[in-house]
Amino acid sequence: MSTENILDKIKKLREITGVGFKDCKSAIDETNGDIEKSVEFLRKKGIAKANKKMQRVAADGLVCISENKNNFSIIEINSETDFVAKNNEFIKFVEDVSKVSLLNLGKMDDILNSKMENKKNVKENLIALISKIGEKITLRRSDFIKSDNFLNFSYVHSAIKENVGKIGVLVSLKTKKSKNELFEFGKHLSMHIAATSPLAIDKNGLNEDILKKEKEIITEELKNSGKDSKIIDKIAIGKLNKFINDNTLLNQEWIMEPKKKVKEVLKETAGKESIEINKFVRFKVGEGI
Repeated sequence: MSTENILDKIKKLREITGVGFKDCKSAIDETNGDIEKSVEFLRKKGIAKANKKMQRVAADGLVCISENKNNFSIIEINSETDFVAKNNEFIKFVEDVSKVSLLNLGKMDDILNSKMENKKNVKENLIALISKIGEKITLRRSDFIKSDNFLNFSYVHSAIKENVGKIGVLVSLKTKKSKNELFEFGKHLSMHIAATSPLAIDKNGLNEDILKKEKEIITEELKNSGKDSKIIDKIAIGKLNKFINDNTLLNQEWIMEPKKKVKEVLKETAGKESIEINKFVRFKVGEGI
């Protein structure tokens, strides 16, 4: 092959893969100029690079929501840095995977194995993106709320573009009211959830282990503060109830009007009908990592 021919193939390979000149030249040399085999060679090389990067921590990234006919999906995809989270290729990947998530009802295994527009599956495209960008990128979590007989709403906080940002919320309401009637309330409730980060809808939804651990912490704290042992249990119950109220959506103070609780606003908004919160999902980028 002439030098000019080699350079043309390297250029073409770079356009296809986005990989640097040196790696593309190695691939062309290794495969005697076969572009298809060169892509495969780089993919394998990318996999090796990706595995090393997987040892690093990815706690930045984006949350993305997709919706179709009252069905909603939400997904969190992490990167190591905010710089990559603002990268246009990363953002497009997040949006494209979000659409795949909606089609697969938020089921992660199905998402990873689903084909994207380029006929490769999400897993393969993820590996290629890691190799190209040079950071650890992970599909962390996903969820889905379906239409059924519910009215569903969404909200993205700190959005960098429509439905893409750092905090995403889905909420599902059971009611006979129309979406038009509840559009503003649904949006405000989603914003409330984004701001207050409740753990559950009500006390019944709280994990018993969380309550047990919180009670232990409260009791130990009271003992260390020198409180009379006779009143420790009574104070602990009060503090635990406050913890429950602060962390259950229905018992939280409504951010739009703190003198009222969410359950009171829900009742007022329902009027002669009823409104029940069926489910909510809140993803904040990097939370818990």
